[in-house]
Amino acid sequence: MGTEHYAVLGATVAGAYTVFGLTGFGAAMVAVPILVQFIPLQFVVPMLLLLDLVTTSMVGMRNWNSVSRPELLRLIPFMMVGVALGTTVLAKVESRWLLVGLGLFVLVMTGRALLTSSARAEEVARGWSVPAGVVGGVFSALFGTGGPIYTMYLSRRLPQIDAFRSTIAAVILFSALVRLAAFGSSGLLQQVDLLRSAAFAMPFSLIGLAVGSRLRRKISTDAVRRALLIFLCASGVSVLCRGLLMH
Repeated sequence: MGTEHYAVLGATVAGAYTVFGLTGFGAAMVAVPILVQFIPLQFVVPMLLLLDLVTTSMVGMRNWNSVSRPELLRLIPFMMVGVALGTTVLAKVESRWLLVGLGLFVLVMTGRALLTSSARAEEVARGWSVPAGVVGGVFSALFGTGGPIYTMYLSRRLPQIDAFRSTIAAVILFSALVRLAAFGSSGLLQQVDLLRSAAFAMPFSLIGLAVGSRLRRKISTDAVRRALLIFLCASGVSVLCRGLLMH
């Protein structure tokens, strides 16, 4: 990467982890659509994984006593299946189709969020942990964006906000550990400059996390949600167009 790319990388990571500090998830949803404009997806996802391992450990371990262990244990086995499937696709499928898939995924999730009422939805059966775990694992491995899938499930199982936030952070942490093993065995962690890029981006992720955690008490959740959805919509369209125009 050139010097200008490192500047964009630092700014993007800081912004993405500010969102993570505010919401407890969403870093990859913000960072990946921007970074894939100049870095291959197969490089971006493992790099963000290394950042996630540190940031989610800091958030998840701080609130471990609030984690719903039954929900965590229900999701993990199926998450592992999804991660294995997603890692195979990431390592073997042509980049343009992965970008098209990422763009569509971001647009679908954004559209769903825009159409969903802010009122709490009805509780779902625990059996929904199967599709939530598998699909979340697939998208975590492919794009680092399994957080919204896990959120859809856990928000309808855990009405207590502290339990929900702590459990979603723990789920993302375990997802990162599973992906670390899967990416290591597939060769995705052995890419040239991956560790150097992650080391460069790490301070920016920690700064963003600290800023987001402080802003959480000062900024309206609805305001953050609206701004994030507008940004994600534009990012999804950009990535989709890039994938469709690649030769």
